Amino acid sequence: MLDPTTLTLNIPHTTKPRVVIIGGGFGGLNLAKNLKGKDFQVVLLDRQNYHGFWPLLYQVATAGLEPDAIAEPLRKMFGSDKFEDFYFRLVKVNGVNTAEKTVHTIIGDLAYDYLVIATGTKSNYFGNEQIKKNAFPLKQIPHALNLRSQLLQCFEQASMTQDPVLQQSLLNFVIVGGGPTGVETAGALAEMRKHILPSDYPGVDFSKMNIYLIEGMDRVLPPMSPQSSAKTLKYLQELSIHVKLNMLVETYDGQVAKLKGGQLIKTQTLVWAAGVQGALIEGFPTKTIERGRILVNPYNQVMDFDNIFAIGDIALMKTEKWPNGHPGVAQPAIQQGKLLAKNLHRLVTGQNLEPFTYHDKGSLAIIGRNRAVADLSKKMQVGGFLAWVIWLLVHLMYLIGFRNKLVVLSNWVYKFFTYQSGTRLIIRPFVRKGDLVKRRFLSKYETE
Repeated sequence: MLDPTTLTLNIPHTTKPRVVIIGGGFGGLNLAKNLKGKDFQVVLLDRQNYHGFWPLLYQVATAGLEPDAIAEPLRKMFGSDKFEDFYFRLVKVNGVNTAEKTVHTIIGDLAYDYLVIATGTKSNYFGNEQIKKNAFPLKQIPHALNLRSQLLQCFEQASMTQDPVLQQSLLNFVIVGGGPTGVETAGALAEMRKHILPSDYPGVDFSKMNIYLIEGMDRVLPPMSPQSSAKTLKYLQELSIHVKLNMLVETYDGQVAKLKGGQLIKTQTLVWAAGVQGALIEGFPTKTIERGRILVNPYNQVMDFDNIFAIGDIALMKTEKWPNGHPGVAQPAIQQGKLLAKNLHRLVTGQNLEPFTYHDKGSLAIIGRNRAVADLSKKMQVGGFLAWVIWLLVHLMYLIGFRNKLVVLSNWVYKFFTYQSGTRLIIRPFVRKGDLVKRRFLSKYETE
């Protein structure tokens, strides 16, 4: 049996400046790619061995795409034939010692010359432990697979139960958060309800399937323009999605969601897309943290450190135009990663650093077939089929890997002409702790 004490990070000694990047998301990936040929030793640390294209995560959750269509192995992107003196390690980072310039991992420490925090975000439950325990987050591929299994298991159970109350709770789906993730997930479920589920489960009356979208503010897609929000609300209502604005979920025990004001919704499935917080790493002074993000200057340097940087969603860079920091989307992370690669080279060669300026390329959201909204600029918003085509092209363009682009495109083309999507297989059944109903249901099909 493998002795874990024999494991080490096994990073060779170098005379080059060592750049340690924590996180292989959009920021860390683009930083690493652009450090190639700049005479650094680059070490990338992450808890997963792939880069995921998270804007399409909801399609994995709703059986529209398989996980490998939106993910690319990090080692494939940075093989030795592509990038000399690059090292990836699959490991969890526990903390940072800024005084000793070391990163702590579960299998050892690693010294750095330059450290880049690119850990992104995690779900924010605002201190509600009951919701955290019972809701379905949608931030990682395992989350999407759990939700997919849950959805398909609910449909299977609904087709077999003769209890109308239980069946209705299985067919009620609550999505909390009216941002892009919530809106797109709701739209995908509505498309399934209309085009796929009636033929898969002919004995179930899917007119009774309810999709609730709960948003705490006065409009959906709050980061986008009021015009796009209004169009999105119209599209959601056309799809018979119950949108509840200015509403909060107070409790959810896995069976009943209680809304502010006392309304109760019996549901086996509550998807949490209501908020995120920075995935912080221990070791930074309290004064460098604000609202769960790391404060940085215009060069992405962490406050009071000239050799530690933060990029992407974890970084809070306050500017006159962006007093609350940049939006939590891919583009700021991509642009900061590319610029930081140039600035690290400038730093070691004694040149002045270039401040970061965010180039807003617009915002997009899709709400089912032929329905989407796009804020292309402050004065230009489009919706409907044109925005839907723009959304498809942009997401294809930013997918990593030619194979992934081809697989996703073929899936979308097939779905467009047939209304079918994915292989709706329950490969990995999901049972929430304490869910005795589902445990009894699944135990009948378990084999040794």
